[in-house]
Amino acid sequence: MDEHALPPFATRRRLVLGLAALGASRLAAAQNADELLDFAPRAAPPAGYSADYAATVRAAEDEGRLVIYATTDTDVAQPLLDDFQAMYPRVHVEYEDQTSTEMHHRFVAETQLGRDTADVLWSSAMDLQVSLVEQGYALAYASPERAGLPDWARLHDQAWATTFEPIAVAYNKKLVPEPPRTHADLAKLLAAQAAPLRGKVMTFDVEKSGLGFLLAAQDARAMPAAFWELAEAMGKAGVRFAATTGAMLRQVASGQAAVAYNVLGAYSLAQARRHPEIGVLFPSDYTLVLSRLQLIAQRARRPNAARLWVDYTLSRRGQALIARQGLYAVRADVQGQTTAAQLTQQLGQALRPIVPGAELTRDLQLEPYRAFIQRWRQAIGQPLRGR
Repeated sequence: MDEHALPPFATRRRLVLGLAALGASRLAAAQNADELLDFAPRAAPPAGYSADYAATVRAAEDEGRLVIYATTDTDVAQPLLDDFQAMYPRVHVEYEDQTSTEMHHRFVAETQLGRDTADVLWSSAMDLQVSLVEQGYALAYASPERAGLPDWARLHDQAWATTFEPIAVAYNKKLVPEPPRTHADLAKLLAAQAAPLRGKVMTFDVEKSGLGFLLAAQDARAMPAAFWELAEAMGKAGVRFAATTGAMLRQVASGQAAVAYNVLGAYSLAQARRHPEIGVLFPSDYTLVLSRLQLIAQRARRPNAARLWVDYTLSRRGQALIARQGLYAVRADVQGQTTAAQLTQQLGQALRPIVPGAELTRDLQLEPYRAFIQRWRQAIGQPLRGR
């Protein structure tokens, strides 16, 4: 989520324009977008799908709407939304770009209250997504695209990994002319330059950001001593927090921040191409890799439209577009620089993938979570009040 919410009904407005070719005389009689949708042609199943899939397509078209809550920035997801809309013009897509914590709690609250909520949740906070599966919030679905995914990318056919993205350290090249190579090197740099870098180090607030907590918890599991040493060094440098990778990168680009820790690598590389003052490094001791997990709500009011979207994003066509958007496709049959295969070749043994599974939710249990947050606050010099 990068503060760019899709304007209400923006997709529908584009759809109305696209339907002009269907005949001005018939469209002239339509009074609103719902009527215009009646003139859109029925979609056919994707090539290679069984004939039975036509029933899913028709049911989705009859549902006529799809609501997606996601952490993927709207401008990044837009080409996917447009392509999906072109395939299924009768399914109106409403895409809401949110932070991981906001999305999770909103969805749970709306579901418990019986309100209309998302049909699909697509989030980089893998542990929160897995927790929804464990608590019965996810619908089981045997996607026809499951054979194209690595085995680890499917969690009980209730959650699917759509990307394979490295986590990075972004830095301002002028303020950090000799970037560190490892987490330990970064801790030493921050400790040695605590005064000049005061207030110029940024990361997620792990107490408020679901993604930030996931990454910090995985850091602590990967190399406990190095991580807590780094946390203390960030505290001595007066670490500041932001809710999104985009917000941190803007400050790195402007020089208001020298270092942004645990930022999304895909977004960082994209911004570095636009702003040459941004440097991006993937630590050589280990580089975390996350996957944006997608699930269908157990009580989805539009389950067939949700199935179409999940199948599309897992398909070779959808994955190729994900790769073109720089998000690192998870499928092995997609070519290009931003794919799991290419990233594995580039970083090799340094890769530390976060695999979706029940172990991810252990850190979310009340006592382990409370203990982690307390230790984190103490490490950065901001202990919890009343503790």
